[in-house]
Amino acid sequence: MSTIETDPAGTAGTRAPRVELLPARDVPLGGPRAMTVRRTLPQRARTLIGAWCFVDHYGPDDVAVSGGMDVAPHPHTGLQTVSWLFSGEIEHRDSLGVHAFVRPGELNLMTGGHGISHSEVSTPGTTVLHGVQLWVALPEQHRHTARDFHHHVPRPVPLDGGEARVFLGSLAGDTSPVPTFTPLLGAELTLRPHGATTLAVDPSFEHGLLVDHGDVRIADTPLRPAELGYLAPGSTTLTLTNTGDTTARAILIGGPPFEERIVMWWNFIGRDHQDIAEAREEWQAGSDRFGSVAGYPGNRLPAPVLPGATLTPRGNPPVPRSG
Repeated sequence: MSTIETDPAGTAGTRAPRVELLPARDVPLGGPRAMTVRRTLPQRARTLIGAWCFVDHYGPDDVAVSGGMDVAPHPHTGLQTVSWLFSGEIEHRDSLGVHAFVRPGELNLMTGGHGISHSEVSTPGTTVLHGVQLWVALPEQHRHTARDFHHHVPRPVPLDGGEARVFLGSLAGDTSPVPTFTPLLGAELTLRPHGATTLAVDPSFEHGLLVDHGDVRIADTPLRPAELGYLAPGSTTLTLTNTGDTTARAILIGGPPFEERIVMWWNFIGRDHQDIAEAREEWQAGSDRFGSVAGYPGNRLPAPVLPGATLTPRGNPPVPRSG
């Protein structure tokens, strides 16, 4: 938990918080048949929002043109993956033996821990693929935990100006049953045309709002589609407004500042260069650490070559006070 005094005067809920805009960059995902995603986290300005350390946003993609998603078996360590779709369907296979499907409005959360591998392939019936892929960093005491998998279908929760689906944590009177290793918030929000809603939030959390589509203002700051707005801890409420003539949609994430410094490289999260080098070596050697994925019609992804320089841990800049 953060030791930063976020609101000594007790007035954070009465003033609009400052919003830091984090633009997206295009990144190829998944080897030789790579699809393009828009990545807003991590970046130089910010490594984490709470324990959220990775935000990819993709689509809507016409699969007949893009080829869809085909990510061969690949490893993960020290993190959880959060898959959430707006349209389409993805087939998931992992070394825990799970064979599942990611569908719109349904959460798939996979815990990598000490090591897991999985594949992700859009299904033949998918015509338009559209969604987000998020990662959560595991704290030191849990980063070598056993691999795991959870599926959850959150109910729609009515808001003054729209609707919420809470897939992790608590918001708008709803709580996800899916366990996490640090306090987290994850929710899909939709806002009716010219609708507005004010959400009660935990003032110890920092938050990020990723706009999928629509004209959304948060705390009086406009966000364009694919932009991620960051808000420091300190606010007890967040007000979102759809200023457009069509329905808007966004993903809200949050959690208390994650104070551990991490090394992220390829699909691994560790604490130093040696953690990453060992994980890479074991993946290349076919170690039992990551298991094997049954049912994928092709080879697994090889790890890229490590950079010549030593990988160094990164954290966030000091958390600014909201307001």
